[in-house]
Amino acid sequence: MSKPKRLREAPTLEQLQRELERVRSRSRLRRALCRTLAALVVIGAAAVASALMAPVLKVHGSSMAPTLREGDVLLALRALPCEVGDIAAFSFEDRILVKRIAASAGDVVDVSEDGVLLVNGQALEETGGRTQDSGTTDIALPCRVPADSWFVLGDNRAVSVDSRSSAVGCLSQEQLIGRIVLRIWPPERFGLLSGGADVGEE
Repeated sequence: MSKPKRLREAPTLEQLQRELERVRSRSRLRRALCRTLAALVVIGAAAVASALMAPVLKVHGSSMAPTLREGDVLLALRALPCEVGDIAAFSFEDRILVKRIAASAGDVVDVSEDGVLLVNGQALEETGGRTQDSGTTDIALPCRVPADSWFVLGDNRAVSVDSRSSAVGCLSQEQLIGRIVLRIWPPERFGLLSGGADVGEE
């Protein structure tokens, strides 16, 4: 006749407490790892966004009227290439200039007496309410745009201080902050900005 199996002793209260603490520690470690991973993902996403996007910019003055108005809030992207016709933001001394690119490296620029801009002998096509005005023009004309640089103009030529002024001149690739792609304020003027004019606006 076989001996009855010996009943397993019940764990003591101290053993139960140690096991509970071990499970809790493992759970805390798992949560801490999840939080750390989530933080790293957020930091990485923010770094990528920072690399692609320039700071949000607010328009001061009327040099880009009627396309941009006083108080408009804009978003620029660093990653997008800039071409003639695009609106771009540039660092200049201790300021940020928002201007339209009128000519690129190698182009020959001239301004007629009545303010018509000539690029490589051709009159620049003006759309979106941009004005033709000689404004502040004290550079030697005609001039050739240097390598890795742009000749920029404000849409409101009468008041804009831009590449026609020797104080500004052509702006370089190193000065580029980003291409203006979106107006985010005011709400009624929210929308994309194309090379020619506001998308969806006259």
